[in-house]
Amino acid sequence: MPHFDRSDAFQAKLDMIAKIRSIVLVAGFLAWLAAICVPETVAQAAEKKCKIFEILELPITMNSLRPTVTAQINGRDAKFLLDSGAFYSLISSATAATYGLKLRPTRFGYKISGIGGVQDVSLATVDEFSIAGAKIKKLEFLVGGSDTSYAGILGQNLLQKLDVEYDLANGAIRLFQTEDCQKALLAYWLTPDQGYSSMPIESIDAANAHTVGVAYVNGQKIRVAFDSGAFTSVLSTKAAARAGVTPNTPGVIEAGYSRGIGQGMVKSYLAPFASFKIGDDEEIRNTKLRIADLDLGFADMLLGADFFVSHRIFVANREQKLYLTYNGGPVFNLSRGAAQTAATGAADQTDAPPDRPAATGDATVPSQDAAAIARRGTALAARREYVPALAALSQAIELSPQEPEYYFERAQAYRGNGQRDLALADLDHLIEINPDYLAAFVPRAELHLAKGDLPAALADLEAADRLAPKPSDLRYTLAEVYFRMHRLPEVIAQLTLWIQYHGDDSRWVGALRERCLSRVLLDQDLPDALSDCNTVLRRGDKKDANYSQVLVDRGLLRLRQGSYDKAISDFDDALKMSPKNARALYARGLAKARKNQVADSQADLAAATALEPKVAENFEPFGLYP
Repeated sequence: MPHFDRSDAFQAKLDMIAKIRSIVLVAGFLAWLAAICVPETVAQAAEKKCKIFEILELPITMNSLRPTVTAQINGRDAKFLLDSGAFYSLISSATAATYGLKLRPTRFGYKISGIGGVQDVSLATVDEFSIAGAKIKKLEFLVGGSDTSYAGILGQNLLQKLDVEYDLANGAIRLFQTEDCQKALLAYWLTPDQGYSSMPIESIDAANAHTVGVAYVNGQKIRVAFDSGAFTSVLSTKAAARAGVTPNTPGVIEAGYSRGIGQGMVKSYLAPFASFKIGDDEEIRNTKLRIADLDLGFADMLLGADFFVSHRIFVANREQKLYLTYNGGPVFNLSRGAAQTAATGAADQTDAPPDRPAATGDATVPSQDAAAIARRGTALAARREYVPALAALSQAIELSPQEPEYYFERAQAYRGNGQRDLALADLDHLIEINPDYLAAFVPRAELHLAKGDLPAALADLEAADRLAPKPSDLRYTLAEVYFRMHRLPEVIAQLTLWIQYHGDDSRWVGALRERCLSRVLLDQDLPDALSDCNTVLRRGDKKDANYSQVLVDRGLLRLRQGSYDKAISDFDDALKMSPKNARALYARGLAKARKNQVADSQADLAAATALEPKVAENFEPFGLYP
C-alpha cells in the first residue's frame, strides 16, 4: 500500500488547472485534453515504487442524493452536480440564458443520450470558470437536456484523465495522479482490520467515458456503470429478466418514473433479488433493486449516488481497477418514487452488506473545520442518519454562526427527520442573515403551508418569484406549490416562464398538462388550453396512468365550451383506460347532467363518490357542480 502525503502546495493545484487546454473535436467526440502539472512532493511506499499525488480536492455537499460542488461562471456563483456518469460537462439552455452565454452549434450536429432518450445539444463558452479556488479560461460546455435544478453537471471530461476518489460520506471528491501502481492497493484509507472489495474496470477514453465493471445479480453477470449523477441505482428490465425477475414477478411493486437527460421518462419498479454481488468481496443477499426499461448500451445497471454515499470508492483509471469499502447505511435507496428526484423518508429496508462495520475507515474531520463538518453532516442526512447529521450541522453552525448555508442544510435535515418547527426556525434565522437567500423561500413556504399559514406562504413564494431569474428551474416548483394553494393565475404565470426556457426537459409535457388544467379550472384562454392538452395527448405515454387524467382535463375543457358529447367521449376513453377513475366518473356525471340525462348522471356521481368520498371538493371551488 502506498504512503499518502497531502502536503502539496495549493499553488500546484492552480498550476494544474491553469494548464488544462481548450476543448477540441476529435472524430465527432468532444474530449478535454489536460496537461497535468504535479507537485514536487512525492509519496512513496518504502517497499514499492508506487507514487500517488493528490492534484485537487473538490468539496462536495450532498443535497439529499445530489453530490454538488460550488463553482463560478464569469464571477457568479453556480452549483453543479458532479456526475461521473456524464461523458461531458453539460448545462441546460435555461442556465445558458441565466448566465448570458451565447449558443452555437456543434461541428458535427452532436447528440447526447441518456435515460430520457436522445437529445440535440449546442455549445457555449464560459470566459472564466472557477472551481476549488482555481480558474479556467474559455471553458466550453455542451448545452441541452433536462434541467438538474442546478447550473449544470460536471462530467468525465473533468475526471477521466486522472484517478478519482469518491469520498462522499466525508464531503469530498479527490483527483490523483499515480505512477507505477499497477500492483499496489490504492484504497489508502484502509485500517488493518477493514475489509474491502476490488474489481477490474474498462479502459476509459473520449469515446468510452463511463466507469464500467462487472457485477452479478442472482448469479447472472451484468455490466454496471458508476454514475454519481443518478440519484438512485437502477437495473434494466432486460438484465433483470436474465436474472429471472420481471415487472410481473410476485413481490414487484411500481415505484414511479425515472427521468434523465432527454424528454422521456421510463416506468420503474422495486423488485426482490436473491443476491447482488460486486467486486471480489461484497455481496448483498435477499435485497430489492430498482428496475426500469433502460437501454443504455454501455451498461445494464447504473450504480447511483445512493451507492456512492454508502461506499468509499477509488477509481484507478490508469490501472483499470476500482476499490471500494462500505461506509454504512442502506446501499440502495428503495423509497417509492425516488427515481425521479432525491429520496425522502426511509428506505424499505437496510441492505447493508453482511459482516461490515457500520462506518469504519471514515476520515477524521478536523474539529475546527466548519465546512468539512457541514459536508459530513449532509452526507449523513443523505443516508438518512439524521441524528448524527444534525449533530454535525449544529457543530458547523457553532463554529460559523453567520454562514447561512449551514442553517439551510440543517433545516433540510430537520425536515427529513420530521422536525418541521425546528426547520422553520432555521430558515427564519437564515433569511435574517441573508434576506436574498433564494433557496430558502420555497421550503419555508411549504412549511408555512403545512401549518395553515397561507399569508406567510404566499409572501415567501412572492419573494422567490422576485429573486429567481426568469429562466430558473425553480419556477416549476413554484407552480406546483401555487397549484396546491389553488392560486391558478400564479400557476399559469410560472409555468409559462418555465415552458419558454425548458423545451427539451423531460417535465415539459407535464408542465403543459398543468397549464392546460389551470386554464380550464379558471375558465380562461380555453383555445390555448386545448392546444396544450392536445400536445400532451399527442406526445404522452398512453401506458402512463396519468394519460387518462389528461383526457379528463380535455373533457372538462369541452364541458366548459358546451361540447358535451365530445366531453363525454373523452371521459369514456379515460374510463376505458382506468375504470376506477373517480375524477372521470364525476366529470362524466356533470356532462350528463348538462344534457339532462338525470339517471345516468346520478349513477356516475354516486359511483365516483363511492370510490372517493370527497371527489366533489376537487370540482366545486371552480364552479363545476351538477
